[in-house]
Amino acid sequence: MSTEPETTEDAEPGTPGTGQVPDTVGGDAGAGQASGAEGAGEGPEAADADAGTGQTAEAEGTEAGAGKVSEAEAELRAQQAERERIEQRKAEKKAPIESGTKLSGKAADLLAAVRAVESGEKPAATVFEESRPAPRRSAPEPERRPQPVAPQPVAASAAPAPEAVQAVRRVLAEGGAPEVLAPQVAATLGEGADDQLRADPWQLLRTPGVRPEQADGFARSLLGAECGPDDERRGRAVTGWLLEQAALAGHTALEMPALLAALAQRGVPEPDSAVQDAIAEGEALVFQDALEEEAGAPARPAAEGDEEDVERPVRVLVGLERYAMAEESLADGLARLVNSVPKQDGSAEDWERAAGAAQGSTAELIRAVAGQGLVLHTGGEASLAEPAALLTAARALGLRAWAAAHGPIGRNRFAALLRRSGPASDVPEGADGAPAGPGEAPVATVSGLLAGVEGPGRDADGALDLDLLVVLDAPQLDVETAALLTESLPDGARLVLAGDPAVLWSVGPGRVFADLLAARICPQVASRRPDPGPLGELVSGIGVGELNQVEAPGKEVVIVPVRDAGEAVHRTVQLVADSVPRAIGVPAEETQVITPGHGGAVGTRALNAALKERLNPGPGRFGGFDPGDRIIHSPTPGRALPGRVVMADAEGLHLSCEGETVVVPKERVEQSVRHGWALTAHQAVGSRWPAVVVVLPGDAAQALSRPWVYTAFGRADRHLSVVHGVEQALPRAVAEVPAKPRTTRLPALLAPQISGT
Repeated sequence: MSTEPETTEDAEPGTPGTGQVPDTVGGDAGAGQASGAEGAGEGPEAADADAGTGQTAEAEGTEAGAGKVSEAEAELRAQQAERERIEQRKAEKKAPIESGTKLSGKAADLLAAVRAVESGEKPAATVFEESRPAPRRSAPEPERRPQPVAPQPVAASAAPAPEAVQAVRRVLAEGGAPEVLAPQVAATLGEGADDQLRADPWQLLRTPGVRPEQADGFARSLLGAECGPDDERRGRAVTGWLLEQAALAGHTALEMPALLAALAQRGVPEPDSAVQDAIAEGEALVFQDALEEEAGAPARPAAEGDEEDVERPVRVLVGLERYAMAEESLADGLARLVNSVPKQDGSAEDWERAAGAAQGSTAELIRAVAGQGLVLHTGGEASLAEPAALLTAARALGLRAWAAAHGPIGRNRFAALLRRSGPASDVPEGADGAPAGPGEAPVATVSGLLAGVEGPGRDADGALDLDLLVVLDAPQLDVETAALLTESLPDGARLVLAGDPAVLWSVGPGRVFADLLAARICPQVASRRPDPGPLGELVSGIGVGELNQVEAPGKEVVIVPVRDAGEAVHRTVQLVADSVPRAIGVPAEETQVITPGHGGAVGTRALNAALKERLNPGPGRFGGFDPGDRIIHSPTPGRALPGRVVMADAEGLHLSCEGETVVVPKERVEQSVRHGWALTAHQAVGSRWPAVVVVLPGDAAQALSRPWVYTAFGRADRHLSVVHGVEQALPRAVAEVPAKPRTTRLPALLAPQISGT
């Protein structure tokens, strides 16, 4: 590795594991909620609580170009289709709690017990007593998915009526809550929000960013002496809040003991009763999952004298309906793909000729896709050449083959790769030789594909009009998006999920790609294409838990030790503005800064302020922004779109995000737009830049993990500078700190639906 390019100030050669810094400090962990673009793309493994544990504020971007639909509208259309799909599935259920029809054993007993408690037939204390686990169920036939719901145009405005907002504002003022919350509360609670708050003040907890202690104060002001910690309304609301917080941390459900313990910590006197109330009201669902061999593992041979139905341990979980329904729907869709025979487009000989023309793992991928409905493909950045070759071969065989990336940066990069590697007829160029637009190349964004504004559109049955779909950056799939994708595939279609399993997981709940890799229910093709050069060698080592020193004769990797936060900010600005452009030839506008969190002396806020002052100083007349500012735009929660400010006028802030023009209304700017010279790794995942500066201040030590370091370091194409102040915490994180576990139900749901398990 090299030291900082063309400078000797405090730069020493060595691995990223060296350097001197002061003792670790806590930063502003636990500061609270992230709003808008600041929290967009941020996952639960982030540095401080305001980056990962708060709900991002929803925002819309309005499309300025005629005939085009913005990323914001595309995302909103996909979310609307998801909500309609869930409502359709709920309508098909016939049990008292709609999604409970698939429950059996202990889960069904729990639901029955809840009804018994309500009727007075059974004391509450007995509901959660241990009982004998249910016998293992025989594998049912996969349930046929409901037809996907074709997305409908989004209403011009989904804002609550002014009179409704005003009514909520009066109730909030009466209870001593900030009146600024009124629009959000009215939108969250819907019709009669003011009456709902008066009847149950803890409904305020359903508003993103509100914490139990704040809702308690509001309830005391409204209810007076009637308010108490044992109020069943409080227990029910805190149960729902805890499940929402679990979803923000990536879980699709919580194990019952963990939920009961969390309720006790929040001062709920009778946690079991609180859970019973939430289940009885349909605000939470309860499940049992058998703890058995992994899906796809051979069954244990029965020993002589064993009972026919061997009792197996179970775990009882509680989750929110939207994620439970999505995970069940996803399991159904995946089982349908695995158990079905793909549509025979092209003869076996044609597929074999296509595979024979390729080499190594590319040929393996083509052969796997030829005969399977679901295939997983793993590898780093260089491995993208293999899905590109598959797409080209499939289209040559006459298949309607498309790829989908998670954002416009990934879409445009893959379109450029197709243009370089595929026939010109398949991937046309623009007039200037640049990649063709998303409507011309066979690649779209996931949200645009689902909303119907990109890609092949939908057929008469509502399914995507394609034969093969390759989803790139598959670790970023959350359960809701993955469910909608699988349900949208027509019968006989093939699905390839491709991605790097070592990067950070999705912002939304679930670990779809990791669960499928562990389940081993379909072919898995691991790319043998290593990422080239010193950067590829460094990142590959991190992926297996080793932080290696690499030779970097071209200054591909540079280590810049720092002693304190002030020096870290100074050296970061110096690298972006001077050193990297001069020594590496990468201009400042193509260099991205990545840091663990938003808060603290070296978080994104502090770094963006310093970088703006140096690179684009200005008065910030429009919400702190000036033309030319680099920004991160959050059109919807969890989305992070890098872009630039073009101008501002009475309509709002005009942005350019990867060639797409977006106008953000003035009232939405504060929630949905942040400066973007510095991002977190969660916001940067799925994108790459010619040069990256990763900043690791002393207070970031506890935020680091192997996936975080792998993701941050892997965003660089040509050059990586590491502003290093965490001493041995960096190699320790790479070697010893894996991804935080997530509780999901997908493996257990898949097991009885996959043939042969």
